[in-house]
Formats: sequence, structure tokens, C-alpha cells
Amino acid sequence: MKLPKKTTRFCPYCNKRTEQKIDLVSTGFKRGTLSYGSLSRARARGKARGMGNWGRYSKKAIKSWKRKTKTTTRKVLIYTCKECNKSKLANHSRRVSKLIIGEK
Repeated sequence: MKLPKKTTRFCPYCNKRTEQKIDLVSTGFKRGTLSYGSLSRARARGKARGMGNWGRYSKKAIKSWKRKTKTTTRKVLIYTCKECNKSKLANHSRRVSKLIIGEK
């Protein structure tokens, strides 16, 4: 899907139509090794040891489950106003395989 670099749309902060820059919302960051929910921290605390049902520690990773996977990912657009420099997310995400900004 091809999108322009900038567009004119309503800015709720300026309360008028302004020129806005289109960007992709960046993906999240990797979970740290010793953050609260990390698997290595849980292992260090003695979880997932021995036998029996340990809830989420006794299941394999979700990637190894036999299930149909989607071929595309959801992309969320963020619009930044040129006048007040405030940003607003798009109303809904788009399921596309490739999103090229600045081609249209």
C-alpha cells in the first residue's frame, strides 16, 4: 500500500484542517533479560522446575503450536500536525503486507 508523506486533515488540537506528516508507529522493544515478566528471571527464581502443571511454564512457546498464521501484520499510522507539532494516531490499524510512505 502506498501513502503520501503528508496530507491535509482535521487537527483536534488546532481545531482546524492542517497539513500533517504521516508516519508509522514503531514496534515495541524486546523484553529485557531480567525484567519482571522475563522467562530467565522466572527460571532463576525457581519456577518451571520439577514435575506437574506449572501453568504458562509447562507450555511450549506459542510459535510451536500448530495453527494457521496470518501472512500480514497490522500497521498503525500516526499523523503529526505541522502547526502545533502534536500527534494523533489513526482511528484504526491497517492489515497490510507492505506499507510504503512517500510513494504516492
